[in-house]
Amino acid sequence: MRNPLSDEIVSIKPSGIRKFFDLVSEMDGVISLGVGEPDFDTPWHIRDEGIYSLTKGKTFYTANSGLKELKQEIAKYIKRTQNVSYDYASEVMVTVGGSEGIDIAFRAMINQGDEVLIPQPSYVSYEPCARLAGAKPVIINLKAENEFKLTAEEILENVTDKTKLLVLPFPNNPTGSIMEKEELEKIAKVIIEKDLYVLSDEIYAELTYKGKHVSITSIDGMRERTVLINGFSKAYAMTGWRLGYACAPKLILEQMLKIHQYCIMCAPTTSQYAAISALKHGDKDVEEMRNSYNQRRRFLMHSFKEMGLDCFEPFGAFYVFPCIKEFGMTSEEFATKFLMEEKVATVPGTAFGDSGEGFLRISYAYSLDTLKKAMEKLKKFVTKLRAEK
Repeated sequence: MRNPLSDEIVSIKPSGIRKFFDLVSEMDGVISLGVGEPDFDTPWHIRDEGIYSLTKGKTFYTANSGLKELKQEIAKYIKRTQNVSYDYASEVMVTVGGSEGIDIAFRAMINQGDEVLIPQPSYVSYEPCARLAGAKPVIINLKAENEFKLTAEEILENVTDKTKLLVLPFPNNPTGSIMEKEELEKIAKVIIEKDLYVLSDEIYAELTYKGKHVSITSIDGMRERTVLINGFSKAYAMTGWRLGYACAPKLILEQMLKIHQYCIMCAPTTSQYAAISALKHGDKDVEEMRNSYNQRRRFLMHSFKEMGLDCFEPFGAFYVFPCIKEFGMTSEEFATKFLMEEKVATVPGTAFGDSGEGFLRISYAYSLDTLKKAMEKLKKFVTKLRAEK
């Protein structure tokens, strides 16, 4: 029999996160700090709207691009938070999570051999999705001394005549790093000068703890060059509802929608009705969750300082990225040893790219009590490692 498999997909490594948590699934009594999922229940008014839609029999396909009212609310949300206007009918579409938006954006924009700039450490899907779309990923290794921010100089060092697209993953998973307006303005000049496009993944936009999130779409000249990806999973605690959205110029969105039509049909109808309530009435819920995450973030930073563990202060998402280089182990060795000895699960920084070596991703989408228990175990663990040196 001939080989039934694609050479490209075979060559792509499985997710480093999944690989590590195969170990966790076989252990009892583990404190997990590894999953990037809110520990809050979806707010009741959002659940009620989903339930109501079911009781009314609203279980049919929606339009391919999503419910009209939801797209209108998405456009209103972008306008009131970023002062950027999108036509809901031709520049907004509803997707199955932000992940689908990332995938179809690559496929709609990439020609075979185009280069895509991907800053790392970053979300595990960018590089595989770029490759599956036929692109050549060009990795920009972000630096701890820059707080894992992307600089205009780093783009210039990596751009070529074949570069078409830059992934902008901020607020960042796994580092928690954010980009501020003046930093985005410098990047925008390079983007325009080099005639590039941007895929801006802003799924953690509402979880910003220093000022207000700034989208690159709000920078002059960037709206027409950017596909903005966002969704409901993180800010509204709606991970299982599988709902996201993309905003882009009509020229690009038409082609993204074509892929969506053939591969997906439409996003879940029940989730779309629920999301309308999230955008209309969810600001207070988001604020309460953000305040809780911020309290946990500050607790972890204080804990790291007490135990002498180096960690730059992150101001976005719900992750910290402490440095463990002093112990002379790889990230995977440290995370594995910590798991086996103290039964606390974290994620090796290398799951998010080679530049994550020497770091751990710790999620604070967990209760303060859970975090306190985990930090006690981490303090005990690093104290023992230092004594053994």
